[in-house]
Amino acid sequence: MNILYLSTVFPESSDTSTIYTDLAEELAKEHKVYVVTNAEKKRNKETYICQERGCTVLRVKTGNQYNVGFVEKGFTIIMLGFLFRKAIRKYFSRKKFDLILYETPPITLYGVVKFAKNKYHAHCFLMLKDIFPQNGVDLGIIRKNGFIYWYFRKLEKKIYQVSDTIGCMSKGNINYIRTHNAIEDNKMILFPNTKRIKNHQQQNINILRKYHIPQNKTRFIFGGNMGRPQGVRFLAKCIYACKDIPDAFFLLIGRGTEKEMVRTMLTGCENSLVIDELPRNDYEELLIQCDVGIVSLAYDFTIPNYPSRILSYMEFGIPTLAMTDIVTDFKELIEAANCGIWIPSNSEEKFRECVQTLLDKEKRKVMGANGKKYLQDHFSVFKSVEIINRTMENI
Repeated sequence: MNILYLSTVFPESSDTSTIYTDLAEELAKEHKVYVVTNAEKKRNKETYICQERGCTVLRVKTGNQYNVGFVEKGFTIIMLGFLFRKAIRKYFSRKKFDLILYETPPITLYGVVKFAKNKYHAHCFLMLKDIFPQNGVDLGIIRKNGFIYWYFRKLEKKIYQVSDTIGCMSKGNINYIRTHNAIEDNKMILFPNTKRIKNHQQQNINILRKYHIPQNKTRFIFGGNMGRPQGVRFLAKCIYACKDIPDAFFLLIGRGTEKEMVRTMLTGCENSLVIDELPRNDYEELLIQCDVGIVSLAYDFTIPNYPSRILSYMEFGIPTLAMTDIVTDFKELIEAANCGIWIPSNSEEKFRECVQTLLDKEKRKVMGANGKKYLQDHFSVFKSVEIINRTMENI
């Protein structure tokens, strides 16, 4: 089977993996995978084609999407579909594809998906990772029923219509899409986030010294994007409220629009450290040395987000302290796996109570082991490949 995979989150380095690269690499063991992804212009590279991770990868020169202003990012996202379509015409015009695989965000890929579907007469499989533009409304970025909302809502409906299969991360996602859109039930399937599971046993205590992290405390780690969706300003308030808990230390690693604000808020807070995005090896070595993983989402969401960050915490056998809105069914995952504690993201006092509970080493050990087993049973990348293969067999 030939697969055309449209993705905007496909890192260049084989040392860095995501749930998307894991899936592409695993699919490439059975099928021929052709990835079309973006190469930001700040990298000073023209469009090029290469072999990576067992796939043929077409990196299309686009505008800048990350660590830039809202206007520049918005323009880049709007232009993605056009630039991808142009590159596919040039490089893959004579190819035949059986499956077109793509994720949202961004929904602006609708144009290129429609083009590819008409050209190749292939099955279109959407991996729904975000529900936009409603999440923008929830965060106050987009005005409900304004022009911007109307434009993106129209694209959202169109990308659902052009998709033959819509893979949703959770049952909550399926119910939300079904309630708010006129979509045939047989289009939607459960397609959870998955990853390649590795064994991480090597201990490197020197990594703590390298980043000036105390060795004699319980280390809580938040790794990933620090933006408004993650509610990191409130997370910073919660961490500050724990400044008098002597055995707790909080580590925040990543990039995002709110990172510098969080750093400012935690100035003088000796129980915390904010670090920029790290090389993958350093990040994983730090995860091995940490005791609790933090998942945080803004409380204002009315859509059932389902953060994939928990998969790394499960993989490394550490419990999760999840602080989210009350709409998501992420709470049910924590309870089913018995791999941590869930609280709504509106109470500093509850966060503080959870921190004190998770200072108990034996409780952490049990929860961490539970999470690792649940990951192996339910969220291995093999599950995703199995679902895709079964979908194509049933056509």
